[in-house]
Amino acid sequence: MGRPTIKTAEEIRCMRAAGRIASQVLRRAAEAAMPGMTTRELDAKVGGFIASHGAVSAFLGYRGFPGQCCLSVNEAVIHGIGDSRRLQFGDLLKIDVGVRHQGFIGDVAMTVMVGGGSTEFQKLLDTTVQALYEGISVARPGSRVMDIGRAVERCVSGGGYGVVREFCGHGVGRNVHEEPQVPNYVDPKAVTRLKSGMTIAIEPMVTLGSPAVEILGDGWTVVTRDRRVSAHFEHTVLITDSGPEILTRDEESRLY
Repeated sequence: MGRPTIKTAEEIRCMRAAGRIASQVLRRAAEAAMPGMTTRELDAKVGGFIASHGAVSAFLGYRGFPGQCCLSVNEAVIHGIGDSRRLQFGDLLKIDVGVRHQGFIGDVAMTVMVGGGSTEFQKLLDTTVQALYEGISVARPGSRVMDIGRAVERCVSGGGYGVVREFCGHGVGRNVHEEPQVPNYVDPKAVTRLKSGMTIAIEPMVTLGSPAVEILGDGWTVVTRDRRVSAHFEHTVLITDSGPEILTRDEESRLY
């Protein structure tokens, strides 16, 4: 992939615009997800939401991915494909949206309890959100990438949860995946120092049981090996001299 890129002022302007669109699409997708709806129907709605902003899905066709967004239910952690499955009350639905606008990517994800759900599941979601923001808080010039993973792991540890290790956050810009990789645990190889102008996606993936995962036969859907539920939240973040700037925060609804 090469070295992490430092974005110019114009590129950052484009990243902000893409991030704003991605956050608005995510909000509309979360509002649309209702019991009885198929994930294929929700995927189609997301495609319409993206198009209404004059953007395109950054995921559709990426390495052959067939969906407008990633829709992962319960034991599915990430990369789920919309299909005929009907959402049920209490399902944990992970919605991961990537948009391309003016040549740049906005990447954002959240987990919703469809229609409501248990306090146990809500605690998992709350912990994962907290871990995301703990990771964001240390994303400052001079910090190493491993500092993000340390903050995430410290937040999650002690609650009996697992942190997925096989998949992680990443740089983002003109491409969906750029350098550096951003693990959600202390990886001694993650020594890249953050610099002002870098843009990264921070995305904790937390499980209610074992952190072990596997990929289903469709070649995409990542599920927990013990089939217990999981949560996933993500923001695209700009590193600045004055601290991290979240490019995918939805100021209208403050979803998380």
